[in-house]
Amino acid sequence: MSGKADKLRVAVVFGGRSAEHAISCVSAGSVIAALDPDRYEVVPVGIATDGRWVLADGDQRMAISDGTLPEVTGGTAVSLVGDPEGRGFAVLEPGAAVGRALTEVDVVFPVLHGTFGEDGTIQGLLEMAGLPYVGSGVFASAASMDKEFTKKLLAAAGLPQGDHVVLRDASGAVCPDPGVLDGATRERLGLPVFVKPSRAGSSIGITKVTDWAQFPEAVATAAAVDPKVIVEAAVPGREIECGVLAARGNGLPESSLPAEIRLRPGTDWYDFAAKYLDDAVDFDVPADLSPEQTAAVQDAARRAYLALDCRGLARVDFFLGTSPDGGDLLVINEVNTMPGFTPISMFPRMWAASGVSYPELVDRLIASALTTGSRPVR
Repeated sequence: MSGKADKLRVAVVFGGRSAEHAISCVSAGSVIAALDPDRYEVVPVGIATDGRWVLADGDQRMAISDGTLPEVTGGTAVSLVGDPEGRGFAVLEPGAAVGRALTEVDVVFPVLHGTFGEDGTIQGLLEMAGLPYVGSGVFASAASMDKEFTKKLLAAAGLPQGDHVVLRDASGAVCPDPGVLDGATRERLGLPVFVKPSRAGSSIGITKVTDWAQFPEAVATAAAVDPKVIVEAAVPGREIECGVLAARGNGLPESSLPAEIRLRPGTDWYDFAAKYLDDAVDFDVPADLSPEQTAAVQDAARRAYLALDCRGLARVDFFLGTSPDGGDLLVINEVNTMPGFTPISMFPRMWAASGVSYPELVDRLIASALTTGSRPVR
């Protein structure tokens, strides 16, 4: 170990260039607070919205306060060392009062949500640098981030998907033009539909469309986040989530007890404000499900994790409705390879209900990263 007194040195990377920058800061604050200072030495590395990497200082705010979102601003400029011999980060500012030991870390916890963090990009950087890191690898991160390919891979594994379409022109190219959605497709999807950026999270850029007259503006809103726009038919049913963790040894990954998100009266759907700013939802942790329903959710979550080749952790989101024959209809909405770790986030709360405390959860993720790590340098 490279840390002081044999402490494990953990670089917690947060912020980033995505629209989920602020939520990443909040998640990272919770992760850092859960790391036992007797076992871990934390290296807090923030990525500003313009892409600068900094060693965060004591003034860095890591929580939402009075509706104000945190943001990475000041700190000592650093850069990830691409040479695996460097083992971490290098100080860029001449004369900065930070020793060479900063360049040496044992494991990276990339608490980054969305583009340039959860989409395989930083995972590729860490692979190049030869550093073990928490979470899925390049392929699983990229595939899970892109809703189109998530659906394709899950469907190939026999897992049910809701009806949807990606906006493409006659040549098959991605085309965020509302006019490419023809009348027959609109009739098939029905109303309402959800218009989404294919590669984004935290409900950013999503619009619930209840009238096709709203569709052009909804497409423009989604395309401002990602040029690939996906249109999904609404799936009636309860919103259920389930966490997945890598097995401690050999065997299948472990699924948490599921949880349910219930919208309060007056809240139309689970958008960004409902998730993080408004007191608009109730969480049932665990969800009020029958043993058979719980087992079905847990099994589908494991299968989704394996179908996407996930590593370390994932959160799988479902709709639980009723099939035409009156039975349960379980539909996967999406898979999140770096779910929120904020104080209200479902992933740590589901595992707490399953008997895994927040500190133990973080310990397990770091242990898993050190076991699977990045690909070895030869």
